[in-house]
Amino acid sequence: MRQASIYDTTLRDGTQAEELNLTTEDKIRIACKLDELGINYIEGGWPGSNPTDKQFFKEIKNYSLKNAVVAAFGSTHNNKTTPENDPNLKAILDSGVTVATIFGKTWDFHVTHALRVTLPRNLELIKGSLGALRGNMRELFFDAEHFFDGFKANPEYALAALKTAHESGADVLVLCDTNGGTMTHELGPIISRVQQELPGAALGIHTHNDAELAVANSIEAVRLGAVQVQGTMNGYGERCGNANLCSIIPSLELKMGVSCIGKENLAKLTMVAHYVAETVNLRPFPHQPYVGGSAFAHKAGVHVSAVVKNPETYEHIRPELVGNANRVLLSDLAGRSNILFKAKQYGYDLDKDDPAVMDLLAELKRRETMGYEYSVAEASYEILFFRMMGWSKRYFQLVNYRVLDAVNEEKEPFSEATVMLQVRGEVAHTAATGRGPVNALDVALRRALEPSYPTLSQMRLLDFKVRVMSIANKDGGGTASFVRVLIESGDKQDRWTTVGVSHNIIEASWQALVDSINYKLFKDDPQKWPQPGGKHDKTK
Repeated sequence: MRQASIYDTTLRDGTQAEELNLTTEDKIRIACKLDELGINYIEGGWPGSNPTDKQFFKEIKNYSLKNAVVAAFGSTHNNKTTPENDPNLKAILDSGVTVATIFGKTWDFHVTHALRVTLPRNLELIKGSLGALRGNMRELFFDAEHFFDGFKANPEYALAALKTAHESGADVLVLCDTNGGTMTHELGPIISRVQQELPGAALGIHTHNDAELAVANSIEAVRLGAVQVQGTMNGYGERCGNANLCSIIPSLELKMGVSCIGKENLAKLTMVAHYVAETVNLRPFPHQPYVGGSAFAHKAGVHVSAVVKNPETYEHIRPELVGNANRVLLSDLAGRSNILFKAKQYGYDLDKDDPAVMDLLAELKRRETMGYEYSVAEASYEILFFRMMGWSKRYFQLVNYRVLDAVNEEKEPFSEATVMLQVRGEVAHTAATGRGPVNALDVALRRALEPSYPTLSQMRLLDFKVRVMSIANKDGGGTASFVRVLIESGDKQDRWTTVGVSHNIIEASWQALVDSINYKLFKDDPQKWPQPGGKHDKTK
């Protein structure tokens, strides 16, 4: 089986993405998780460029990585200094790494307009920089910046830069599509020419996603013989991002017969992708191939019916191979297969002709016409399911609630919520102020319930979305339209989403809040909701 090494640059190139910033502690955590995944090389950063990267290389020495080798990144030396006196090269040596990557210009346009040196002088910079590091590194890589653009503009010079790097001791020549605009059909002839000119050189690939081709171009380069792939987790990177390793790795492992991290590690991919997203404080992209929450989600009834019989009908791989799972979504497109699939997940083996199935399907469709969206609020659907199955348990019951908006002495707006609930036979009457009506309601609810249900203190509101539904109604829509509120909540173990719909935004928020609290109490309830016993039985 062919092999290709994976070179992760999330901690360096990935941090150039808009809204992405990492502390040294963040970088350490991500590096350890990438090592667990089986990544071969982790580019820790540019030790000569900032204190965070410099500290990372110091701290990472305290960790015993099992699979990955940490690499440092830098540029060819400054034109005005010698390699021995260049501060960036010195910082790489001082970092104590055994693997380094140096990038150099291969596009004549960049040499003359960005570096503002002569073409021969740029070749000297490449030679001198690699030569200064070669004796101190176990492995040395050369990132041929803008190589594909450079080749198209001046192939002889781009090849001369590669030859210089190869002769100066670079172990891998990494061909970079730095502007991300190279078409996949252009890649083959260029790589073939490089292989003809440098038959003994090991090639790598580093692509950007400005034309939405970074993954395709990386895979094609490996097919043509590249032995190293550079990219980032979740495709993070400057502008439109870098090549997404979360797509490249499983494509190579499962579809190309190229070993990267091993199939045993591949099952950790979804977990690591989500871990990195959480650490960089960016929500995981649900529609991301392989690892996204929607990657194996099925909504249409026809699809679900087929998937229940054989998942291969609408899934290109088994999701568990990459640590993911298939999901069936509930919506007005649902059929009985959707209901039966979800019921089986909850432990109920319902018959397709059971009246409860049709009742639930009818109620689902009725609610979705109002604006409920159960495909993204599965916690609310789970509550609805058990109630339709005859669940009568109530953790609390509403007596009434009220919300007032006011202005304080400093003329700052605030909200006050009063809540009256029946909890375990007693009436709890609480009030709270908050920054807006939802915050006030949330605080008042918790004050009423936490004495009886202390685990509610672990629950946090993670996200809150409001949308006006453009649904025709007798009042003509507009300001009288239904409003949908989605609330994402979580605790130390899980996260879940609930939905509320009403003409009144406060009422919609109340519905979603109550569902969220009910779901949390259900999760923590040792007796749970009605225990299934096979076929549906409303007496349970």
